[in-house]
Amino acid sequence: MGDHPDEDAWLIVYLSMGLLVYWLIIEYKMAAVKNYLSLIKFSHSIFAMPFALIGFFLGLDYFSALSSLTTGEYVRYTFSDLRAEDFVKHDLFSIQFWVFKFSLVILCMIFARSAAMAFNRWLDKNFDARNPRTAIREIPAGIVNANNALIFVIINCIAFIVCCWFINRLCFYLSFVALFVVLFYSYTKRFTALCHLVLGIGLSLAPIGAYLAVTGSFAVLPILFSFTVLFWVSGFDIIYALQDEEFDKVNQLHSIPAAVGKVRALRISELLHVLSTVCVVYAGIYGKFGLWYWVGIAVFLGMLVYQHSIVKPNDLRRVNIAFMTANGIASVVFSIFVLADLFLR
Repeated sequence: MGDHPDEDAWLIVYLSMGLLVYWLIIEYKMAAVKNYLSLIKFSHSIFAMPFALIGFFLGLDYFSALSSLTTGEYVRYTFSDLRAEDFVKHDLFSIQFWVFKFSLVILCMIFARSAAMAFNRWLDKNFDARNPRTAIREIPAGIVNANNALIFVIINCIAFIVCCWFINRLCFYLSFVALFVVLFYSYTKRFTALCHLVLGIGLSLAPIGAYLAVTGSFAVLPILFSFTVLFWVSGFDIIYALQDEEFDKVNQLHSIPAAVGKVRALRISELLHVLSTVCVVYAGIYGKFGLWYWVGIAVFLGMLVYQHSIVKPNDLRRVNIAFMTANGIASVVFSIFVLADLFLR
């Protein structure tokens, strides 16, 4: 280990990342990288990641008013390990310090989501093999070994916890709760049609978690953004689940479409997106955001309306466009305008 605690911290973070890279590249060759990225649908990180950025920079915006804090006061305020004082070589708001924090938040997002998605694929491998739509997925198709996928899950869980430990003590304690939520989702389709809401809760942790990484405390505004994500994700997951309505019924799996049919499921999805709209609009009012925020909301709401306009109960050909394209644009563009509003204050 190094002579200073910050060197130890970086070394452990690098080791956790290196272990994952070794598993993919050295042990299973370069081709495995593409297979594992496909297994976890890495491109779907576009949904929650932008809201994590919003949470992080909301925290920075909050602390910009507390720049008189000493390093020791910040460490105590954020429930950090006392050794975090050694991370700061200059002043509290040095670029080095915040780049370190930001990097850990991004790594946490990647590791948690990778663990959740790989675990879902591992747990559902038998159902996926029977479903014509999902039989081509990596595990049932034999591209990725099931046991290796489970090891991949464990490595990502450990890496997530390690990164949370270096953020602050509160994030470390809550990391086990977060992992439980995102992994537990994979079981919910076996016993409740509310599984879509559990998925929404899992992704909604992004803005709160990123805000906690900076401030070590809860606040109304990031919670409002978390509710925005909860209702938004739950709504579009119902749309995505329309494709498996009949399969779910035959195999005794639970989902909103399987429980109430396609027509009512779409109405429930619309209701959830209305609730998401209420939360994001109230967040704008509560946070006293400016013009750019409201431009971002216009784009976000436009994408919600668009995805409901192209998916019909008797026409599911454009579900993937609604799921990936519309929601990807909604989250990325909205976050850009929110961050622009924060920086231009």
